[in-house]
Amino acid sequence: MTHEVRAVVSASKGAPVSLETVSVPDPGPGEALVKVQACGVCHTDLHYREGGINDDFPFLLGHEAAGVVEAVGPDVTSVAPGDFVVLNWRAVCGNCRACRRGRPWYCFSTHNATQKMTRADGTPLSPALGIGAFAEKTLVAAGQCTPVDSRARPEAAGLLGCGVMAGLGAAMYTGEVGSGDTVAVFGCGGVGCAAVAGSLLAGASTVIAIDLDPKKLELAARFGATHTVDASQEDPVEKVRALTGGNGADVCIEAVGNPAVMEQAFFARDLAGTLVQVGVPTPDMRIDLPMIEFFGRGGRLKPSWYGDCLPSRDFPLLIDLYLQGRLDLDGFVSETIPLEGVEDAFSRMQRGEVLRSVVLVGG
Repeated sequence: MTHEVRAVVSASKGAPVSLETVSVPDPGPGEALVKVQACGVCHTDLHYREGGINDDFPFLLGHEAAGVVEAVGPDVTSVAPGDFVVLNWRAVCGNCRACRRGRPWYCFSTHNATQKMTRADGTPLSPALGIGAFAEKTLVAAGQCTPVDSRARPEAAGLLGCGVMAGLGAAMYTGEVGSGDTVAVFGCGGVGCAAVAGSLLAGASTVIAIDLDPKKLELAARFGATHTVDASQEDPVEKVRALTGGNGADVCIEAVGNPAVMEQAFFARDLAGTLVQVGVPTPDMRIDLPMIEFFGRGGRLKPSWYGDCLPSRDFPLLIDLYLQGRLDLDGFVSETIPLEGVEDAFSRMQRGEVLRSVVLVGG
């Protein structure tokens, strides 16, 4: 059986997205059919539309989603129809060199659905990050479905599928923030605010939020930043040092994806401090640091991919914290929109007006 559903498609590089009818097959071996309830509008979706990921147009956009499993393939036992799930793009294989070494959060061979979803004329679609969730239903690998407590609001829970998890994990896992640490977060969009929240969950005593936009600094303070720095008004490196006894922060998190900001974060660290880059750069960007500073300051420079998360471990835990009132996922939801509103949401995101627009599918 084939399911005809409404979905958001990016047909060509830079062109506005369109709402189309697409065909979604019933799940085969290792696959699950998910009725999507909510999906966040992420910068990665815009990167796909702009051709910044690859040229495999047309794309079925959307990946930061939650929904209910409608059907599963004949051999699937990890999820069942009726399960409330957060979709993830790290369905670990269990067999690659990272998995065999006990580091599944680095899995190099994650699973996606084998069958293709198509446009009405039969043209295969490339689902964003193997998910394609700006749709009423989507087909994914069963391992991309992480069951969580169904009491969670879908529009909040789905954000763990990408940006919020990236920020939380950048602090908690990649940066290994610990009790009493000082942390500086450069860039306070959705990922940066999540890094602020993650730093506090990990026990940081001081969390310094840095941005050029006073409104984003207000948001960071709402998520628990102990200090804010307007980088348009003062030198962020000197201010971080001043707020940390002249030393610099134990962990600096770059959540912009900009070489100049990364350089600031590099120099705002304490000796032997850690720099985490979770902001996504463009392919043309380069960094230029004096080797003597790299050597002499010590410490670690670590890129963070999906916050080094393990969805089966982390999503249920974080949803539990959300339901306990200890993690404000609702605070990341700036607005809810219909499927027809994705293109306009891209514009608001580019202008920095929202942390997350969230599509309510069928809402």
